[in-house]
Amino acid sequence: MVEADEKPVRRRINRVSEISERLRRIIQSGHIAVGQKLPTEAALTSQYQVSRTVVREAIASLRSDGLVESRQGAGVFVLSAGMPDSLGLTNIDPSRISSVIEMLEIRTAIEVEAAALASQRRSPAQDEAIYEGCEVIEALIKSGSATTEADLAFHFAIADATNNARFREFLTMLGSSVIPRRALQNTGDEQAPADYLNQIQAEHRQIAKAISIQDETAARDAMRRHLKGGQARYRRLLRGT
Repeated sequence: MVEADEKPVRRRINRVSEISERLRRIIQSGHIAVGQKLPTEAALTSQYQVSRTVVREAIASLRSDGLVESRQGAGVFVLSAGMPDSLGLTNIDPSRISSVIEMLEIRTAIEVEAAALASQRRSPAQDEAIYEGCEVIEALIKSGSATTEADLAFHFAIADATNNARFREFLTMLGSSVIPRRALQNTGDEQAPADYLNQIQAEHRQIAKAISIQDETAARDAMRRHLKGGQARYRRLLRGT
């Protein structure tokens, strides 16, 4: 049963899913064509009668699918009407540990520096988005729900906080392999052990804190521990040890 104080978070998650799906259908139908701009955040907030946070998270979901991109000072533009074509980096065989480890090593090389840059460049709103990402993950863990989408959104929030669009593009190119347990558990991560998820969440908190206090060295170290630890955890989870 979901605790009373978790209900607002769950309602927000449901609204995010609803709004992102509506926007996805509009894009896929061609009503907003590739190259065109989405309505402004204020317009979407008014149209769907939701908070700005819901609109931002819905758009973040579209960005994670490679459907749209944010252009500083210009708005959010449609990139594709469907999932981006893979460059071969998303063809992960979950039965091959080496395949997933290779991807985690690439992520480590890129995301450690992303965390460092985010600590120096993040805006107050981006700082808030990273912390909100942590809160959403925590609520989902407590309710026993899948956290893969929220986990992905957390890493995208850090990429956005670098204020260098190439970091988000890199994560988008990796697609679902950004979160290895998604490949391992095709139905979500509801079956992942609680201690596994709680450890990941503790690491998320450390990353968020380091970025928030603008400690570049701590941000690098926290992200490195998170991704290096992920390699070891994935081996154990896959082997059932």
